[in-house]
Amino acid sequence: MSLFDFLKKQLQTVIEWQPQQSDLLIWKYPAATDEIKNASKLIVSPGQGCILVKEGKVTDVFTEQGTFSLSTDNFPFITNVLKAVQLFESEHKVGLYYFRSADVLNQGWGTSSPIKYMDSQYNIPIQLAAHGNFSYRLLDPEKLFTQLVGTVRQYSTQEFRDVAQSRILQILTSHFSKAQLPFNKIDTQLNEISKQVKEELTNEFEILGMQLIDFRIEGNFFDEETEKRIGRIADITSDSLAAAEGGLSYAELEKLKALRDAAKNEGGLAAVGASLGAGVSLSQIFTDKVDEVSKGDPSDDPLKRLQKLKILLDEEIITQEEFDTKKKEILKEI
Repeated sequence: MSLFDFLKKQLQTVIEWQPQQSDLLIWKYPAATDEIKNASKLIVSPGQGCILVKEGKVTDVFTEQGTFSLSTDNFPFITNVLKAVQLFESEHKVGLYYFRSADVLNQGWGTSSPIKYMDSQYNIPIQLAAHGNFSYRLLDPEKLFTQLVGTVRQYSTQEFRDVAQSRILQILTSHFSKAQLPFNKIDTQLNEISKQVKEELTNEFEILGMQLIDFRIEGNFFDEETEKRIGRIADITSDSLAAAEGGLSYAELEKLKALRDAAKNEGGLAAVGASLGAGVSLSQIFTDKVDEVSKGDPSDDPLKRLQKLKILLDEEIITQEEFDTKKKEILKEI
């Protein structure tokens, strides 16, 4: 050790975190061999605080801004002369860990794996991903330091975001599993879901020494299989609404479609034909069923019967030629 280095270690030190990196929550002041000389000045600027770890224990937490004199039991010259056999190193180790006290805003989060649950209205499995942002502040620096950070030289907002995201996914999955929201009602309830999830996350953050200020779900999307299921439901719903407009039920339309397809392939469906009655062709059954639906009750308004007939045409249950023929028959009644 040079004389200059030896003398330099004996001087009082002005300690500060400048410039303060915005992406760090914890930053350890880089003191050689962790020796801070007695009466050194600690500067705590706005938006930060400092944890003093003396001989392996947290002895003080500075949360107010200002300049403070430190008492560390490391006295210049005397310490180094007495510790010459220890390479001029004192056993009075002091670590100064600055922390960010200013709010950490708009931290993005996203689910790393799909949220799975059963849709209560349509009874289909749902898989979705979600994303948003959250904001927080350091509430209990000592708790964060002792339970999560330890003695690393720095701890970043990204590292804490990774910790937070695992808890967000867990709570979201539990929430959707209990609520079993229909897929078509999720977007309308994002604000309420965000509020409820924030309440549960607040406890998780406090365990880590943090205060959750804000939590938002900004959007979600379904996986490919879920999209296919939703598409099929949309098709059924659309067909049902169209059938209802013409006084038909979705079941009636599906039955007619099945009979149409079976009649077209009657030769390959002998077993089905047999179950419907010996000697009765599927084509005849289909024709009779179409007549029954299109004619309806004799007391029905002819316009209503025309509407039913149009639905059968739109669904390709009857041909344009059959539609025109039956339409003429109905119009003659008017």
